Amino acid sequence: MTPDSLRAALRGVPDPDWLDAALRRVAAEPAAIDRFFPAAGRRCGRTPLAEAPGWSADEAARALLLAALPAEHATHARTRYQQGDAAEKRAVLKALPLLPVGAAGVPLLHDAIRTNDTRLLAAALGPYARHLDPAAWRQAVLKCVFTGVPLAVVHDLDARADAELAAMLAALGAERRAAGRAMPADATDLLTRLRATQEA
Repeated sequence: MTPDSLRAALRGVPDPDWLDAALRRVAAEPAAIDRFFPAAGRRCGRTPLAEAPGWSADEAARALLLAALPAEHATHARTRYQQGDAAEKRAVLKALPLLPVGAAGVPLLHDAIRTNDTRLLAAALGPYARHLDPAAWRQAVLKCVFTGVPLAVVHDLDARADAELAAMLAALGAERRAAGRAMPADATDLLTRLRATQEA
């Protein structure tokens, strides 16, 4: 996803003039994001975007506001995450791959992964999760299995999954079987694929 594709997906928002004006204002006066960012849900709506699967209108608008900033993207992203509600935090996490922040947003991922909000966990495992070190990434994937977050949300799952993750999943599966509980089907499928790769 790119800012241009998000902008195109937002063509039908309830108040497109507001978004255009907000983007111009934030580009010229970065501090204005403090006012516009929380208002995006009310002004742009919260409906899912057909042309941007996995994004809602408010998330896309907020990502565009962050991308419109002329500088200090990491600082603004951190502030908006720390001061935002759950929806604003998700928007920041999903915006990170669009911002020139390098690995500066990784602490936000760690925070999201520690929470009990499964929607934040899912948002943290998008494309920006490439900046997570392997151990933290494996733990996040395992938490998805624990909490019922579909593994389909994990960006580059098959590319990053390794023998160590397979061992962790196998151990979890054994624990669940001993407790009379089943593993989620997507976790079982992943473990099957990893074992097949190891045996090949």
